[in-house]
Amino acid sequence: MIGRSIRNLFTAGLAAAIIAAPHRATAAEDSIAAARDLYAAAAYEDALATLNRLGSAGPRATEARVIDQYRALCLLALGRTGEAEHAIEAVVTTDPTYHPSDSDVSPRVRAAFSDVRQRMLPIVAQQKYADAKAAFDRKQYAQAADGFGKALELFADPDLAAAAARPPLSDLRTLSAGFRDLSLQAMAPPSPPPVPAVPAPQPAAVPPAPKPVVVAHIYGPGDTDVVAPIAIHQELPSFRGTLSRPMQGVLEVLIDESGMVVEVMMRVAVNSSYDKMAVTAAASWRYRPATLNGVPVKYRKTILLNLTPAP
Repeated sequence: MIGRSIRNLFTAGLAAAIIAAPHRATAAEDSIAAARDLYAAAAYEDALATLNRLGSAGPRATEARVIDQYRALCLLALGRTGEAEHAIEAVVTTDPTYHPSDSDVSPRVRAAFSDVRQRMLPIVAQQKYADAKAAFDRKQYAQAADGFGKALELFADPDLAAAAARPPLSDLRTLSAGFRDLSLQAMAPPSPPPVPAVPAPQPAAVPPAPKPVVVAHIYGPGDTDVVAPIAIHQELPSFRGTLSRPMQGVLEVLIDESGMVVEVMMRVAVNSSYDKMAVTAAASWRYRPATLNGVPVKYRKTILLNLTPAP
């Protein structure tokens, strides 16, 4: 029964891959069809050899994913559990959201995939976060928002639910949500600079009306035509305590046209006592102000706080 369930999934999956591109009869597709026929005839070793040759030929990404998935199923059918786990690891690395359908495979096959996913997904999720954070630091905000969204999708996966509820993954989940929101804010188009109002002429005998107050626009990382502020004094206090694990937070400051910090906010908290120290220190920071076409402007800046345990 297990062999028949695996064979049904193998046949259905490979047929879908072939139907998806009916007008591109490549050599790779011919090899997949040959592997399907060998598998249907219970020639598992020959089917696996065909898939191995196809994998070594440098297939397209979509074909490589299909090959890895069905290599794992062939190895499970042959009872080669250790090799099957390595093949499943390749599947999870390439497509961490994939898991076999409950209606197409046996409980034994689902359990094999679930065991490997529970072991691999914490590593994959942390790498997704690291890649998205690197894109954020490069100010590639669209790529960062997409990456943090994929990391959050993994944190919600049932096979990762238990680990995602505990540090360090629970902290990365919070950071991913915060940085995704910051990325989306940075992607928003900047508002046009305010146009000062021109007072209407008044009769000579009447005092002129006061000019309306124009609120200065606040710029940020998403404004590519603005030169960001340069730190003159920006020092964070040392953490007075012990840490059992690395911690991260996000501090936001508003810098005015003179380079002074006029507003401080903790976007992602680290520690209640340290947060107060960081906010107090940030209020005294000084910068060379941001400029637009050489004119100083207000600027909202985010600073990532990294606390690591003492060696």
